[in-house]
Amino acid sequence: MPFRGGGFQPVPRRWAAAAGLAALVVLWQVAVQSRWVSPIFLPAPLSIAKALIALAESGALWNHIAASLQRILLGFAIGGSAGVAVGLGVGLLSLARAVGMPIVSALFPIPKIAVLPLFILWFGIGEPSKVATIALGVFFPTVISTAAGVDGVARNLVRMAQSFNMPSAAIVAKIVLPGALPGILAGFRISASIALILVVAAEMIGADKGIGAFILTAGNLMQTDQLLAGVTVLSVLGLLVGAGLSRLERKLLAWR
Repeated sequence: MPFRGGGFQPVPRRWAAAAGLAALVVLWQVAVQSRWVSPIFLPAPLSIAKALIALAESGALWNHIAASLQRILLGFAIGGSAGVAVGLGVGLLSLARAVGMPIVSALFPIPKIAVLPLFILWFGIGEPSKVATIALGVFFPTVISTAAGVDGVARNLVRMAQSFNMPSAAIVAKIVLPGALPGILAGFRISASIALILVVAAEMIGADKGIGAFILTAGNLMQTDQLLAGVTVLSVLGLLVGAGLSRLERKLLAWR
């Protein structure tokens, strides 16, 4: 069989993604222009592009993006750093695992946007409640991915280091962390997507700036071209975050 020589190793097809996306956009444009679909319910790609250009020229788009990015970065930094610290503790310490994993397993399935009203009562309607919601959403998957990454570290390497009387801190820094890093970065991909979802939901509930607030306003006014322009911005942000994490992986995991 043709696949036997290389296993199931994927072959890069860089043109395929661009061609597929272009075909979809062309079909979409033709469907709207031919009135197969009402432009009120699904604007054409050209109308969405015009709305994006107008928003960019007015400066409103950049204000909304800046507000959302500020919330995402702050919430991700808080939730991610706390998640890595707790995940390392859960992965390394038996007592922390026995206490922490049941709590994480119980709280992780709760929709984080459901606690936003509680955070509003605690922190007010301003930025802290939104950042806290994002941080909470990022925290739990980061804990799980970090703990799983620690569990995946080869134990024979740890035992070898212990046999040479290497200090525990050095074992964690030189063996456990590098070995767990692929799992941690994989968790960051999931956490980044969750942060993007939560910032939109939080901004729809209580914000006057941000992509979520913009999408909600456009939807209330039935400005579907601007609504889909906001959705397009979210998609581009997701792609940029994914590309940034891929670049970070190549840099930090070059030793592989």
